Amino acid sequence: IQKKCIGAESCQDDLWGKLVCTNFKVSFISHNSLPRQRFQCTHRLLGEHDIPLACVEQVVTVNDVKGKQKILGSNQKLKFNPTELILYCKDFRIIRFRFDEAGPESAKKVCLAIAHYSHPADPQLLFGFEYVGKRYHGSVNGVDPGGGMQTPLFDCSSDWDREIKRTGASEWRVCTINQGYFISPSLPEFFVVPVSLADQDLKQYACFFYSQRIPLWCWNHSSGSALVRMSNISDPQQQRKVEQRISSAITKSHPLRSDVFKSDLDKTLPNIQDIQAALLKLRQICVIDPFEESEEKWLSSLEMINDLLYSVWVCTENEDRDLSCVISCLVQLMCDPHCRSLHGFQGLIQKEWVMAGHRFLDRCNHLKKNDKEESPVFLLFLDCAWQLWNQYPAAFEFTDVYLTVLGDSMWVPIFSTFLFNCPRQRAENSRDFASSKSIHLGQDQALRFPPVWDWSQQFSLKDQTLFNNPLYVGKIATCVQNGTVKTFTHRRSKKNYSSTLRGLPSAFRNGSIGPNDTLARRNSLVLRLRSDLSQVREQQETPSERFIRDFFSRPVDLQGLLLPQLLPSHLSVWKLYFLRWVPEAQIPQGGPITTFHKLSVLTDEIEMLQNQLKQYKGAGGTPNNLHVEPSKMYFKSSSTPHQPPAPPEYLSSSFPFSPVGNLCRPGILGTPLSKFLNGAKIWLSTETLANETF
Repeated sequence: IQKKCIGAESCQDDLWGKLVCTNFKVSFISHNSLPRQRFQCTHRLLGEHDIPLACVEQVVTVNDVKGKQKILGSNQKLKFNPTELILYCKDFRIIRFRFDEAGPESAKKVCLAIAHYSHPADPQLLFGFEYVGKRYHGSVNGVDPGGGMQTPLFDCSSDWDREIKRTGASEWRVCTINQGYFISPSLPEFFVVPVSLADQDLKQYACFFYSQRIPLWCWNHSSGSALVRMSNISDPQQQRKVEQRISSAITKSHPLRSDVFKSDLDKTLPNIQDIQAALLKLRQICVIDPFEESEEKWLSSLEMINDLLYSVWVCTENEDRDLSCVISCLVQLMCDPHCRSLHGFQGLIQKEWVMAGHRFLDRCNHLKKNDKEESPVFLLFLDCAWQLWNQYPAAFEFTDVYLTVLGDSMWVPIFSTFLFNCPRQRAENSRDFASSKSIHLGQDQALRFPPVWDWSQQFSLKDQTLFNNPLYVGKIATCVQNGTVKTFTHRRSKKNYSSTLRGLPSAFRNGSIGPNDTLARRNSLVLRLRSDLSQVREQQETPSERFIRDFFSRPVDLQGLLLPQLLPSHLSVWKLYFLRWVPEAQIPQGGPITTFHKLSVLTDEIEMLQNQLKQYKGAGGTPNNLHVEPSKMYFKSSSTPHQPPAPPEYLSSSFPFSPVGNLCRPGILGTPLSKFLNGAKIWLSTETLANETF
């Protein structure tokens, strides 16, 4: 019998139960449960007290009698009997178990098992292989990767053809020279190149690029401009010749034959170690540190993290497999409303991360082999996407719950999306595993792992409605005029949605301040510095600065270009992801979830009335046998008119996550984090404020 601790110290609310370790997760089977932990949202693979092994960062054993502690790795020995086990998780959870009533040998055994299975020695020992292998043994046709799923996987030429047609890239074609990964081991078998570049030329140029990663087409703007990503040329002697040939082909793809603009920022690019260091510092600020440092030091640490997140919005890199994934996605997210839909966003990640060869296996450090290769590059992208979502929530079909769950899915190692470094590695490992386990693949060339986009693997259809944003203003929306259901294309909204839900304070309007708006006293320094610099900026205003000033001076088009407000003071902490396990940050019956509840109920009522009216008209005015379409909202309207449903009692600002029992550390009352959670403004240095520019 073990005890799961609810707080930093043992208390009467601690849970008693059994601690179990499998090759997939650490499970705590509780003999009792707290009512406040019983949420309506249920994960199909993970229980309320489960931790997937891939999410375990460190396994620390403690003997408080002898004053000893040890960080356990794979195949290590434990010379003392543990009285306590602490699990540090990659999703910012810290979970603590006590062995006061357990036998010393059973306590030692479970600690060693967790350390062993959380450090697999080979990719094929990851649970995803056994999960998929068992399903092959149980069916004739193998695993259906999300049957009926609308998200393109870009593992066949037809998906790329559809993307070319969708973006109007008529001067680009699907290239098949890498079938069998003959040219580059890290590129997909199918990708898009200019029509004017012959396959023979591409084969010749490939050897001049790092890892033979020839330039990849990402996206086309409606003007005909293309976004292309590429690694650097490894042979300096051939650099000018190859660049001229590639640039000439890209120029020919533009209807106006415009010149190619190349952005090469290797010298200013933060490396993967810098990003990892920023995450570790953020983790210390949020959950680990005892918060004994001064307020000035704490705020300067948070400012450093904000500045780093700000600096990586415009960059490229040497091998084209890390931050170029971030930038190519952010450009499309800001420019293409299709990428802000649920399936468009998923297809974007599939195209620019999975198929383009981002090293998920290494960057997530699933094998715990090389800490120097570990870096939260994908989490950085999700945080950047959330910053844009936070400023323009009505422009996105999905919610921040969706972004949070997507980040968590990296640690559920059954999905092809986050298991491998490139498509070739997935194919080779799955073929070897199938051969070793005598799995008959049939027509498949490799095991078909489910992609994360098959959300039915994790959540019910009901719980998946938490992904749907009630504020979303889609390209095609329905309305009722004079009793008739019509559709219209949204062009420009006169209302600003940026501060409607989890956005900026209402005093801000797309980066500008209205004449009747007032600011808190702490922000007055920002205004004074801006006014002092205004004359200088007007004299030195570049075309880019003028464009941005004009953009923020007019109403936003939610189906057009979205520019983020990039000043460090505009960046927010993604509280639902980074602070959801902090009990002091939880607001019972409060926070943005209450707004989400009311908007969902209102949207559900509108959709219900529209569907009834549409079917009533189609039935010739006979309201009998009306078919009611399932609601897209998680929270539904009341069947009783004029009595909107009250928010459920289990709602809190961390919904659908529970901080109870997922954190152990001293309290934060009276610390800088406590003041920040209570609404205190963050003081930025005078130098930072003076240097704030668009």
